[in-house]
Amino acid sequence: MSNPRPSAKSAGKNPVILITGASQGIGAAIAKTFAREVRGGRLALVARNEKNLRAVARACEKLGASVAVFPCDVADAAAVATMAGAVRKEFGVVDVLINNAGHFFGAPFLKTPVEKFDEMFAANLRSAFLVSRAFAPAMVRRGRGDIFLMGSVASIKALPGMAAYGAAKHGVLGLARVMREELKMKGVRVTAVLPGATWSPSWAGRGVPAERLMPAEDVARAFLDIYRLSRRTVVEEIVLRPQLGDL
Repeated sequence: MSNPRPSAKSAGKNPVILITGASQGIGAAIAKTFAREVRGGRLALVARNEKNLRAVARACEKLGASVAVFPCDVADAAAVATMAGAVRKEFGVVDVLINNAGHFFGAPFLKTPVEKFDEMFAANLRSAFLVSRAFAPAMVRRGRGDIFLMGSVASIKALPGMAAYGAAKHGVLGLARVMREELKMKGVRVTAVLPGATWSPSWAGRGVPAERLMPAEDVARAFLDIYRLSRRTVVEEIVLRPQLGDL
C-alpha cells in the first residue's frame, strides 16, 4: 500500500497526529513510523504510563517530529476532556486520530468475572468512543480528518477463551462502522484496523517464538499507508494476520 509521501496540499501542512496507547507495543511503533515518515508531523502521544511515554517521545523527536506527551486514562471521561483541552491548546486541531489504546484479558465465558468484562469494555471500546467524541467535532467543522480504531481479528472471529475481549473488540468494529456511515459525507475518513497476533511486551514469557508473530512495525506501516491514500479513497476495514494464521 506504499505511496509517495503526501504533499502539504494533499495531507495538510504539519499534520497533528494523536496516538493513544503510545507508550509501548503497536502504539509506540505507530508513533515512530509517523515521526520518521511524515514531514513536519506533530505528535500528541497519550497513555497512562508517563515514563514509557516520554521515552517514546524522545525517540520520535530524534526522528524529526515535534512531540508532546499527555498522560491520561482514556477510559475516564473527565481525564479525556482535560487531555483534549491540553492537546487543543498545544497543537490546535487534530488531523489524524489513532485510537490504539487497549488491554487484553483472556478467560472463557463461564470463568469471566463481571469486573473483567467491564474492564475490557472500558479499555477497548469506551476509550475509543470518548477520545473520538472529543476530537471528531473539530474534524467535522473543518471538513477533513482521519480516525482509526484498533480492532482485532477477535472483532470478526469467535476465539474461545476471549469472551470479554472478543465482545469488546466486536463493539469496536461496530462503532467504527457506524462512525464511517455518519462521517463519510463530512470529509472524515474512518478505518478499523484488525490485526492478529502482533509482537508486544504482553507476549513476553508466553513461549511463542517472535517469528510466529507479526512485527509491530508492520501493523504501524498499515496505518501510515492508509493515511497516505488520496482523499478520494478510504480503507474501511483491514485485517492483518501472521503468515501462518491465528494463534
